[in-house]
Amino acid sequence: MDPATIIGVVLAFIAIFVSMILEGGSPGSIFLLPPLILVFFGTLGAAMAGGMLKDTIALGDSFKRVLLGSVQPADALVDDIVKLAEKARREGLLALEDAMKEVQDPFLKKGLQLAIDGTDSEELATILEAEVDAKRKADKQAATIFTGMGGYAPTIGIIGTVIGLIHVLENLSQPDKLGHLIAGAFVATLWGVLSANVMWLPMGAKLKRLSELECAQMELVIAGIINIQAGANPRLVAQKLRSLLPPGSVTEKKEAA
Repeated sequence: MDPATIIGVVLAFIAIFVSMILEGGSPGSIFLLPPLILVFFGTLGAAMAGGMLKDTIALGDSFKRVLLGSVQPADALVDDIVKLAEKARREGLLALEDAMKEVQDPFLKKGLQLAIDGTDSEELATILEAEVDAKRKADKQAATIFTGMGGYAPTIGIIGTVIGLIHVLENLSQPDKLGHLIAGAFVATLWGVLSANVMWLPMGAKLKRLSELECAQMELVIAGIINIQAGANPRLVAQKLRSLLPPGSVTEKKEAA
């Protein structure tokens, strides 16, 4: 689990609440039920209206993935592929059937099975790359919902403020209540802007980043399987795959004498 999103959101809320306290306000004053209902449910409704029902249903899984999702270290994945390459070079491609039981990555397992079944390398690459493209499109759609909510929320908040100001104008005959009513009216705008910039837009960016990392690792797997299928030298496989990793993600290892 990568806790960056949880830590970031909590840190942002702490900064907001501390600033309110330092200015003499109370964090509890912004927790008003009507604007919270309008902003969050209104934003969800607008996002639902702009997409398909299945996209909205998948929002829960996307939310869970943003908060709890993690990516296997790329260098560890390279090590796993190199071990498989060594076994295939020593004992043959069919020997990988037993080794597959220890493979945790489902995409790597699928690719190995295709290679063991004798699938042509070009066809194998086409099948796996199609899966990568499908995943990239699905992730893009999931991220679009969050970024869309980030766009709708401030406007929904403004609608809430206008509704609140209408209520203020209805009570001009009671000056003693106007200050409280005006403050309450602007709470909706606050939650609209806050939820967009502290929650929805960062979550959309996190999904895009997760997708980039996962798709890059899938492409790494494709390159590794093709090299294993070709019977390439394991050291050469390791060098090729590590050359595909971003700077800073490669752990230097001493080659055995």
